[in-house]
Amino acid sequence: MKEQKWKINKIPTFDVKNIFECGQCFRWNKETENSYIGVFENSVVRVEQTSKSIYFEGVNSQDRDLQEICFSYFDMQRDYESLQKQLKKADSTLGQSIQYGQGIRILNQDLWETIISFIISANNNIPRIKGIIERLSKTYGQPIQWRENIYYTFPTPEELSKASIEDLRKLGLGFRDKRVYETTKMIVEKKVDLEKLKEEKNFEKIRETLLTLPGVGEKVADCILLFSTLKRLEAFPIDVWVKRVMNELYIHKEEAKVNNKEIQKIAYEKFGTLAGLAQQYLFYWKREA
Repeated sequence: MKEQKWKINKIPTFDVKNIFECGQCFRWNKETENSYIGVFENSVVRVEQTSKSIYFEGVNSQDRDLQEICFSYFDMQRDYESLQKQLKKADSTLGQSIQYGQGIRILNQDLWETIISFIISANNNIPRIKGIIERLSKTYGQPIQWRENIYYTFPTPEELSKASIEDLRKLGLGFRDKRVYETTKMIVEKKVDLEKLKEEKNFEKIRETLLTLPGVGEKVADCILLFSTLKRLEAFPIDVWVKRVMNELYIHKEEAKVNNKEIQKIAYEKFGTLAGLAQQYLFYWKREA
């Protein structure tokens, strides 16, 4: 494996902290104030930004081109500046949150990894989610050595299918062990065919299929739709932060009386097919600011 490097000029719509701390991914770890190291697509990559440039460096175990992998993964073909302008026109209230998280880009994460990661995320906190995913990868994934460290790929469905419910329990999954086990089994047996799911155009059909997987409720389904290679920017995941910010900005009720259908309706009316992108700005702004 040969180390590869790629450098681009700094752009306002790419900020490492915004991207890796907005709740969409779990395999990126902060190294310094302006750099992170992550594992994805059989690659270990370090991303660093300076005032003028963004540097990507790392290795791929299949010797694929790092620039090509990162271009796709970081959604570089999409004009986020233009999308931000559209959202600001649609809703002026959103402007402050867009300004705060201007550098968010929604990653194109592997569909299978995103499904399992967000099943693990249910009623969980980010440090614990990251720990569980790291242990799963170390136990069932493949090692990649880069410089002085060994990293591990996220296990494929076939690799993870070697784990029993008891094995998963030992890795600290808690009540999610059975759900991860059963979902893995369904995917290995092609009861849910991920390749066909990627080809499906109908949003509701994809969502309905995802909801058949154990451990996938509405919020998790919407996270998978938004953060994976399915890349449906209309998906609007609702958690406690999103509920809070939507109520404060648009609904103005007692929080306990706000329901998800009401929030979803407002989101689609205001943000349309960019509802998921709006959700990321609102979530990040509310939680971080």
